Amino acid sequence: MNELLETWRQRRPFFAGVFLFSLVLWTFLPAIDGGFVGYDDPDYVSANARVQQGVTGESLRWAFSSSDAANWHPLTWISHMLDCQVFGAAAWGHHLTSLLLHALNTLLVFVVLRRSTGATGRSFIVALLFGLHPLRVESVAWVSERKDVLSGFFFMLTLWAWLRYAEKSEIRNPKAEVRGTGNHASPTPGTHHASRITHHASSFYLVALLFYAMGLMSKPMLVTAPCLLLLLDYWPLRRWGRRSWRDLVLEKVPFFAASLVLSVITIAVQKRGGAMVASLPLAARLENIPVSYCRYLGKLFWPADLAAFYPPVAHWSGTVVIMAGLLLAGLSVAAVVFRSRFPYGLTGWFWFFGALVPVIGLVPAGEQSLADRYSYIPSIGIILLVVWGLHDLTQRWRWQVLAASAATAGAAFICLMLTRAQVGCWKNTEALFRHALLVTERNYLAHNNVGAALDRQGRCDEALSEFRRALEIKPDYPEALNNLGAALNRQGHLDEAVSRFREALRLRPGYAEARYNLGTALQAQGRLDEAISHYQQALRLKPQYADAHYNLALIFQRQGNLDAAIAEFQAVLKLQPQSPEVCNNLGVAIEGKGQLDDAISQYAAALRLNPDYARAHFNLGVALGRKGQLDQATAEFEQTLRLDPAYAAARTNLAVIRGLKGSLK
Repeated sequence: MNELLETWRQRRPFFAGVFLFSLVLWTFLPAIDGGFVGYDDPDYVSANARVQQGVTGESLRWAFSSSDAANWHPLTWISHMLDCQVFGAAAWGHHLTSLLLHALNTLLVFVVLRRSTGATGRSFIVALLFGLHPLRVESVAWVSERKDVLSGFFFMLTLWAWLRYAEKSEIRNPKAEVRGTGNHASPTPGTHHASRITHHASSFYLVALLFYAMGLMSKPMLVTAPCLLLLLDYWPLRRWGRRSWRDLVLEKVPFFAASLVLSVITIAVQKRGGAMVASLPLAARLENIPVSYCRYLGKLFWPADLAAFYPPVAHWSGTVVIMAGLLLAGLSVAAVVFRSRFPYGLTGWFWFFGALVPVIGLVPAGEQSLADRYSYIPSIGIILLVVWGLHDLTQRWRWQVLAASAATAGAAFICLMLTRAQVGCWKNTEALFRHALLVTERNYLAHNNVGAALDRQGRCDEALSEFRRALEIKPDYPEALNNLGAALNRQGHLDEAVSRFREALRLRPGYAEARYNLGTALQAQGRLDEAISHYQQALRLKPQYADAHYNLALIFQRQGNLDAAIAEFQAVLKLQPQSPEVCNNLGVAIEGKGQLDDAISQYAAALRLNPDYARAHFNLGVALGRKGQLDQATAEFEQTLRLDPAYAAARTNLAVIRGLKGSLK
């Protein structure tokens, strides 16, 4: 019996880890039934030709040089490319990858906390609540937020490697600390030979730096992580008393340097991509900072009314700002004053506070007043503080273990149910933003996205109503102006559409989609030279804009500029190599120059991609007929008519060829 109990104690962490991973996986599993949403997913995956190509030499070069989506995160791009290579356009596979990463992150939270504190139970509870919390839904169920779970993965690996480095680099008095007290770091062996310790420590240091660099290349929000390492040095590692401040800071200089480099790159890229939008004046942004911190705390303890977008608040009352500031100041002072008794309080509180600094509004990045996804790493600090604090405050209770187990089970069950409900909101774009409209006020972005979803369904009048509602709330909203113009363009209201596109471009001259859409409206009006100019401007802003290349090719072909048309079709084909329509149209342009063999090659390529492509069969038949290959041409025209019996030109050409063949007899 004793042996069984000892075996259970030894294997308990393993079974706890398996349980955590499995429960988180099961809780978020409905996310794989969702599709791509129209909010950022087209930029990241569903309409990104580079990403959809998978991992190639060219796509890897693009990933490391691209500023698309107003971010520099090459590893995030590569992860999406790998998904496209494995799963293609199937959204469930992309969701599954994000879900697996989050489950792994939950497991790593448990592993890191247990290794650093020796407290298996408390580490398990922190990981459980982190993994199941409804605030995690946005990071997991939104394909575009792969950067959250991926950077979180590398961040936790950075912490793990740093703990190993700290263990190996410190030679402690084994009597100084006792493993498992919860307020102390785990003892590390102090009997190794110094050179061996140095060797192992340097290895783990380099591994930690490598993981950190990979985390930064997944999402720049990790720029404050070196400060979190200093907090871990205080508790649970307790290195502050054994090493000088100077030494502790100096050993993190490479981490700070990496943060500085990434910060400079990110600011430059976001300025270029138009993400640094100061939608509110500086005074309003400063007001929002203490309020947002408190709102994040509120969402963590009362996760109700969660939305994909929280509109900016132009002005908070002085009372709200002062109360929020006093609360933050009070909690910060308490964390410092009571650090001796509750050392985890200082680490947990300033973990939360510091990890949010990059996205709290000091630097304008986006228009949201806060975002659920931004709490992914910061929330660990608060959960840690609460779990360890409750343990200390109740340690004299006779039934502490039973009470803790019941409270944990209850909190986990509530989180699980709320998370499952929130995952359902991410089924599609319309469901996501209709929910946002229910739980927020004056949400112009939600109206715009509901309108875009309705427009894709062909519900044009309803879509127009949503776009106009968005513009009533925010008249200077380029995306709504562009979407309204596109809907009007499809309805044939070309003059009004052109006006909307021009207004969007006045507000945002670098808006590639509005440039392209203006080109389409002008093309429909027959103003081809103006359309060409706007397509070319769109391509200067977004060189991989396949639709702009395609429309340019059609105009050049119509104007008889076949060389330019061929060049544009070839550019499209590089971006969309699996497009039978592009192969077919390229063949037509090439045939127009009299290059029949090359044209036949393109028609054949189109038919390899789509054997039921009637027009490509017809065009191939015409080219073969021009070469005198009448039998093959006959077969192509017959196949055209089998696929499309109403194809009059194919029937006429078939009759002509049969007449020719009859006369030759």
